[in-house]
Amino acid sequence: MSAYRLLGPLFGVILLSSACATPVGVVRGSTTDVYRTLTRNVLSAGELSPLSEQMLRRLGLDKRFEDAPEEVIKELRGTGADIPRDTLFTLAELSFSYAEHAQRQDHYLAAAIYAYAFMVESRGALAVALDPRARVAADLYNLGFTRGLAAPPEVPAGTATVEDEAESKISEVILKDRTLDLPFGQLELTANPDDFLWSGYRFNRFIAVADFQVRGLRNRYRQAGLGAALAAEITPAGTGVEAERARKHITSRMKVPVTAIVRLEDVFGGLATGRLKGRIELFPADRGSTIEIEGRTIPLELEPSAVLAYQLEGAAVWDSELRGFLSSTFKLSPESLVMMHPYRPGRVPVVLVHGTASSPARWADVVNELQNDPVLRERVQLWLFMYNTSNPILISASELRRSLQGMITELDPEGRDPALKQMVVIGHSQGGLLTRLMVTHSGNRFWENVGNVPFSEIKLSPETHALVERTMFFDPLPFVKRVVFLCTPHRGSFRVSTLILSLVRRLVTLPVTVVKGAREAVQQAAQGALSLRALDGIPNAVDNMRPGHPFIRTLAASPIADGVIAHSIIAVEGEGGPEGLNDGVVAYESAHIEGVASEKVVRSPHSAQSQPDTILEIERILRQHLGLR
Repeated sequence: MSAYRLLGPLFGVILLSSACATPVGVVRGSTTDVYRTLTRNVLSAGELSPLSEQMLRRLGLDKRFEDAPEEVIKELRGTGADIPRDTLFTLAELSFSYAEHAQRQDHYLAAAIYAYAFMVESRGALAVALDPRARVAADLYNLGFTRGLAAPPEVPAGTATVEDEAESKISEVILKDRTLDLPFGQLELTANPDDFLWSGYRFNRFIAVADFQVRGLRNRYRQAGLGAALAAEITPAGTGVEAERARKHITSRMKVPVTAIVRLEDVFGGLATGRLKGRIELFPADRGSTIEIEGRTIPLELEPSAVLAYQLEGAAVWDSELRGFLSSTFKLSPESLVMMHPYRPGRVPVVLVHGTASSPARWADVVNELQNDPVLRERVQLWLFMYNTSNPILISASELRRSLQGMITELDPEGRDPALKQMVVIGHSQGGLLTRLMVTHSGNRFWENVGNVPFSEIKLSPETHALVERTMFFDPLPFVKRVVFLCTPHRGSFRVSTLILSLVRRLVTLPVTVVKGAREAVQQAAQGALSLRALDGIPNAVDNMRPGHPFIRTLAASPIADGVIAHSIIAVEGEGGPEGLNDGVVAYESAHIEGVASEKVVRSPHSAQSQPDTILEIERILRQHLGLR
């Protein structure tokens, strides 16, 4: 065969191969796929970032890392002295990856330390902002310390119930003085006991919330920053007036959003010697949102929504809704007025009053939005009012008045804080009727519904006399300057039927003082001091909200005090209107009142607290109240 005949097939092979893909080239991909590949990391995808992979491949360590990760990490670390910045990041990511697979707390801690060193080594604000590793390094630091300081689960293998297994997935973080092993040495931790004090309480247990999925809230708010985001449980501590006051109005079941920082001393020297020292610092979210590290102001990692949801998970407050309606003696808290945070002078109180067979938990979305509003959160303080919702409305309103007056006196006995004199009260449903009584001058209207003689002439025991006086006569509270009525039945609820009233009267119990007063009323009626209609039965809250009931008619006819600004938020279902429509419980015509500064109609069922339009309107009203845009 000639040479020419052999060249023919060879040229054919060359021509065919030229039509295939070249050894090096490109393939067009979607923006999403390319971006996902370039930005993946051990936290987002469970795989190393492209930058860490580059270093491993450049050093020929990529295959070895798969088989012997701990050896590769040791090799990259070397002596620990003068570790290059790029290598610090790779070490942080490799350590975290290995810790995830091997469940090694020492490597979680090492990941956090390498990440801290990487961030300290970074120079130039713009360079740091544009370096994709900066955010990943912060998260490696946060999660590395969160998991490296976590307590081991205490559920014995093979004996766990479903509840035990759920609890074991909740990671408790131990923040105390101790020395911990590292892959290359030891970490000595110290903490300042004063950091663990919080307004009459001491933080005593810390739960990591970064891994929680949040349900039930419209938004999960998170401030990306530095530190382990935790939910702190509290126990009473300290003495003195302020501590006692805080414990009186802040429930011990409160979960406080805090951030734990481990500030490392001479981190580069420690990496070289294998002996590191760290100081644990604790920052409650209500005290600030930034920290100074190495001369730079850095935001703290905050997870307030996750902490709020954790606090409400399985909380007793949900059970209180029915129990608080059926029993007048049930009390979830010794005090009716609860504070979300310690008192801060200069912040305007916003009081949230729930409705019938409800609880403060129903304000969760409102609380979540207001506490995370960048404008409002530093200018308002939220208070929640709890009450037995079947009690006569005048009884509950008198308790609200007493609680508000007592709180103002306790917090500011000398009247030096002008913000406390600009209170806003927001009431939903029955809570709106209680709210209206805070800004109403009743005169003798309620008394005239039951009394045939002036109140001063009636003869009752001192206890009953005081009860009747505080529940029949209302004057506007001078420090309440604005009120918001949400789905409020000013003229009663069409849902209150004879059947419902009969059922409620058989099920609910009323306060002993009210029952005792009723017995005295029988004697007074016999003497002509009280009208017979007052003895038709002790009215509960559902009675009070029956259209045409003397209470609801009297309250509707009582004007709101001059100088008080009122707003209405009214829910209706269906199209058109709103005249002729209702929210399933309250008709528009009952919720509508004249003379309000604004009326906002939202398309929603009666429980409208979580509706975006409702919350936006509340935020608008509060901004207006504070003189903000």
